[in-house]
Amino acid sequence: MPGTITMQATPAPATSAGALPPALPERLAGLLAERAARHPLAPALREHGRDIGYGALWDAVRETAGQLAALGVRPGDRVLVVGENSLAQACLIFAAGLCDAWFVCVNPRLTAREVDGIASHSGARRAFYLDGASPEAAAHGARHGAVHLPAPAPVGRWLAGPLNADARPEPVHADGARQCAALLYTSGTTGQPKGVMLSHRSLLHVAAVSATLRRLVPGDRACGVLPVSHVYGLASVLLGTLHAGACLHLVPRFTPAGLLRMLRDDGITILQGVPALYARLLDAAAGPVVSTLRFIYAGGSPLTPALKARIEAAFGLPLHNGYGMTETAPTISQTPVDAPRADTSVGFPIPGVAIRIDGTGGELWVRGPNVMLGYYRDAAQTAAVLRPDGWLNTGDVVRRGADGALFIIGRTKELIVRAGFNVYPLEVETLLNAHPRVVQSAVVGRPGPDGDEEVIAFVEARGEGGGSGAGDAAALAGELSAGLRGQLAPYKLPARIVVVPALPAGATGKVLKAALRDMALALA
Repeated sequence: MPGTITMQATPAPATSAGALPPALPERLAGLLAERAARHPLAPALREHGRDIGYGALWDAVRETAGQLAALGVRPGDRVLVVGENSLAQACLIFAAGLCDAWFVCVNPRLTAREVDGIASHSGARRAFYLDGASPEAAAHGARHGAVHLPAPAPVGRWLAGPLNADARPEPVHADGARQCAALLYTSGTTGQPKGVMLSHRSLLHVAAVSATLRRLVPGDRACGVLPVSHVYGLASVLLGTLHAGACLHLVPRFTPAGLLRMLRDDGITILQGVPALYARLLDAAAGPVVSTLRFIYAGGSPLTPALKARIEAAFGLPLHNGYGMTETAPTISQTPVDAPRADTSVGFPIPGVAIRIDGTGGELWVRGPNVMLGYYRDAAQTAAVLRPDGWLNTGDVVRRGADGALFIIGRTKELIVRAGFNVYPLEVETLLNAHPRVVQSAVVGRPGPDGDEEVIAFVEARGEGGGSGAGDAAALAGELSAGLRGQLAPYKLPARIVVVPALPAGATGKVLKAALRDMALALA
C-alpha cells in the first residue's frame, strides 16, 4: 500500500504470545468431538444450576444436526438463531456447522424491523426462536408463525419458523479456512447492518489463542455473561472456554446483582466483559467484590485509566485489556497474562496476526487467519476494507509504545473535523469518564450552522438521582465543561454536554453511536 509504513507484528514477550496453536479441526464441532471422546463426563456448560458434560453436549449437537437436516436445512444454507445465551443456542451453533450450514446468531432484543432485515438479507432457510429465557424471542417467533418442536433431551423444545423455500445454498468448501461458519451482523459506525462472514478457521484460531493466552485449564469455570450473538461472546468466551475443556456458566441476561451472586457462590475463575459491564457491577457492589476469580479481562470498547483503577481495586486483580472487531473474529491484540500493565494499552498482536500502520494517519491494517471472508452480498463494502492479499483496514487509529504495545487513539469513521482540526472522540471521552460522577460518556459530531462540525458529548451519570433532574443535570454539565477547558484545545471542547439516564447500548453494553448521532441531530 502506497504511503504506509509496513510493520510486521512485533513479537510480544515470550510469556505472552507463545507459538501458533497446533493443528485445528476443519469445523467448530471438532472441538466437541475431541473432548467428548476423551472426557465425556467433564462439565462443558452450566445452565439453570446443572452441568452438561462434553459427552451429553456432543450427543445433543448430533441429534440437533439430524433434526436440521429433517427440517430441510442443506449444506450452504443459513440457520437463523434468535435467542439469549443458552444450551439450545450452543446446540444450534455447532449443529449448523456439522451440516455445513451457516449460523446467524441474532440478539432477540432487536426490534422487529431489525430482526426481519437480518432474516431477509441472510436468506435463512430456517429460523429458531429460543423462548426459554427470552419473551422477546417468543414474540419474534409468534410474528413469523413459528411452532414448538421437540429438541434434544437436555434442551426440551424450541420454536422453529417455517421453511423458506426461496433460500439458495452457498458453495461448500472442505477447507475450514474457506468455509463460512457464522454470519454476524454489525452496524459499526454507519448504522447500516453488514453481514460479516467468519470461517470455521478464523473462529477456531481465536478460540485456541484466547484459551492459551488466558491459560485456561479444564478445571476453570468461566462466566458466560457476554452475549453469544456477539462475536466477543461467541469466539473468545464460548469457543475459547470449550477449546480448553473448561466449563462455561451460561447467563441469559446480565444484572449486576445476579452476576455478583454468581461470582461469590459459583466458583467462577474467569470473567470477561466490556468496560460498561464492570462500571455497573462496581456501582452495585459499592465496595470490594467477593469472588474466586483469578483472571479478569475487558474488551469491546475503550477502557479509561480511571475505570481500570477502580476495577483493579475492587477485584484485587490486574485487569487485562484487548482489542478487536467483528471482522477479525474478533481478537487482534491483548495484554500478556503474566505481564499486566499499569496503562490502558491493548497489548500486543496475538500469534499469527501481522499488523501495519499507515505512516501518515496512523490507521491500523491487519492480516491473519482471524480475518473475515468478507461482507455477505456486498462486494463493494468488502473491497473498500479488504485487499486481495488479505490485509484488512480496521478503520482504527493507533500508536505504538516504546515496547511495541498498541494504544487505540480513535476511529477514522468517528473523526470529527472542527475548525479544520481533527477531534478524536476517545480523547474527550477519556477526560469526561475520569469525573467521579460519570459512569460512561460518548462523543459524536453533528453538522453546525456554519457548515463546520460541532462536538456533542452525552454523559451517563451516577449518584443521587443519576443526574436525571434538570437542575442536577445542568450543574453536572457545567462542571464537566469547566473541567475540560484547561485540558483540551478550544476546538476540541464540546459545544454541548447532555446528561442522560443511560446511553443507548447493544447487547454487550457497547454504546450505539449511530443512535447518539440521531439524538444529537434532534437537539434544539
